[in-house]
Amino acid sequence: MAGSAGAAPLIGVLALQGGFDAHQRRLARLGADSRRVRTGRDLEELDGLILPGGESTTMSLGIEREGLADPLRDLARAGVPVLGTCAGLIMLDRDHLDLMDLRAQRNAFGTQLESFEADLALEGVEGAPLHAVFIRAPWIAEYGPDVRVLAAMDGHPVAARQGDLLAVAFHPELSDDDRVHRLLLDAIAARRDGGGPDPDRDRAERAQA
Repeated sequence: MAGSAGAAPLIGVLALQGGFDAHQRRLARLGADSRRVRTGRDLEELDGLILPGGESTTMSLGIEREGLADPLRDLARAGVPVLGTCAGLIMLDRDHLDLMDLRAQRNAFGTQLESFEADLALEGVEGAPLHAVFIRAPWIAEYGPDVRVLAAMDGHPVAARQGDLLAVAFHPELSDDDRVHRLLLDAIAARRDGGGPDPDRDRAERAQA
């Protein structure tokens, strides 16, 4: 892992297509360093990774073109925390990188003309509801027992966690609320301190929900 205790974390942002700039600006405001990821070498020594929103088909083609699928899988399976937003959620699902045990429904809330904003209660985030921006947003159509749903909209899951993989159907980089990015930073800090996901704890929490 790149960072040592006290050092700013280094977070990669997949930059093949989509809203990577806004994520980098948010990370900078939170005191984290970031690096645009376009090749496998860009994944070296990262403390965390963001798969941003964009167009999922174009993003998939870019990942295939650059030979990034296996390096991305290796990074996540090594325990590096990952945040996927909108199309990034789709990239994490069974039909793409197959890192989370879920299947996303593309454009589930409609076209870009049907984009909307809503206040969302997100488990793990304290305080007022999160203001979420949905643009051609997916939702989670199916998920397995190791996936914990964190939020739903109109009865459809729109945020979920599996270990240190966090997926949201909205664009947290487009609102003034930084709490989703802070969840990623918290996961990185826990990993640096020797913590990390606890599958037994997660299963117990789901059983009580």
